[in-house]
Amino acid sequence: MQQNPETLLEKARNCLQLEIDAIAQTARGLDDAFIRVLESIRNAVGQGRKLIFTGVGKNVPICQKLTGTFNSTGVPTTFLDPNQALHGDLGLCAAGDVAILISNSGETEDLIRIIPHMRRLGIHLIGLTARKESTLSRNVDQILCYQYEREACPLNLAPTASTTAALALGDALAMVCLELRGFTREDFAKYHPAGSLGQTLLLRIRAIMRTGERFAVAKEDISVQEALLAITKARSGSIALTDPVSGKLTGVFSDGDFRRAALKNPDILGKPVGQYMTRNPKVVTADALAVDALTLFERHAVDDLIAVDADGLPVGIVDGQDMPRLRMV
Repeated sequence: MQQNPETLLEKARNCLQLEIDAIAQTARGLDDAFIRVLESIRNAVGQGRKLIFTGVGKNVPICQKLTGTFNSTGVPTTFLDPNQALHGDLGLCAAGDVAILISNSGETEDLIRIIPHMRRLGIHLIGLTARKESTLSRNVDQILCYQYEREACPLNLAPTASTTAALALGDALAMVCLELRGFTREDFAKYHPAGSLGQTLLLRIRAIMRTGERFAVAKEDISVQEALLAITKARSGSIALTDPVSGKLTGVFSDGDFRRAALKNPDILGKPVGQYMTRNPKVVTADALAVDALTLFERHAVDDLIAVDADGLPVGIVDGQDMPRLRMV
C-alpha cells in the first residue's frame, strides 16, 4: 500500500511522540522508590559488590546497554542470561550483589523462576517493570516502575515505548548514582583509555597550551602599540598582562578589545594597555583537564583562556582554535 511522504513522516512523528510521552510520564511518576533503589545500588558498590542485569527478549539489549553504562561509570556490572543462569551461570552471583530484573509485564516466566535461586544466594532483587501489581513485583525486594500509555507500534505489540522508558529509567539510575558517588571526569577517563575520547579526557592544560614565543605576556604598563606588536609576534589573539611587581595575572587584552577601544578613541596606541584590558579574565590552571577549558569556552563564549600556575602567574594560553584539532568539539 503506497502512501504519500507526508503521511509517512506523520506516522514517524507519532511514533517518536509516543516514546517521548513514555519518558515524560515515567519522569512524572518518579517517587521515593527511585531513591531507595539508588541507595541499594550505592551501598552494594560501596561494599565491593556488583550489579547484575537480567531480562529476556527485547530487554536483553536494554540490559546489555545499561550494563555498559554502569561499567563505564565505575560500577562493576554484568548481564545474566536467565536461562543460562539455571545451568551454571548463577555462579557469577555472590551474596550482597544487587540484581535488576527487567520485565514489562512482570510475568516473564524465565525471570520468575530464577528469583528463588537468586534469593537463596543472598542477592538483593529489584524489579524494573511497568506493572506494580505483578508476580515479579510481589517476589522481589524493591520495584521501580516506568510508565507508558501504549507501544509506539501501530499494532500496540512490538516493544517500543516500553523499552525506551525502561532504558531511560536505567540511564537515570546510572547518572544520578554517578553524581551521588562523586564520580569525576578523571574517573571517567580511567575507564575510557582507548580512542580519541579517552585521549582527550586525559589531556592536561599544560599539554595543549601555547607557551614560549607563541604566548604573548607582558606587564600591564606597556603601551597599546607594544601589546599589539607582542600579539602579532606570537600569532595569537590576545596578550596576558601582569602586575609589574608581583607578576601575577591582572588582565588580558585582545585584538577585539583594541578594535572596540579604537572606535571610541582612535588615538590609543601610545596609552597604557592597562586602561583598556579586560580585568579578572576567565583563567584555567595548567594542571586542570583539557575538558575543563572546553567547558569555560562554551559557558563564557571566549576565544582564549590564560593558563596560570598555583601562584596565579600566567604560564600559557589555550587558543579556542586548537580545540577542534583535539577533537574536543
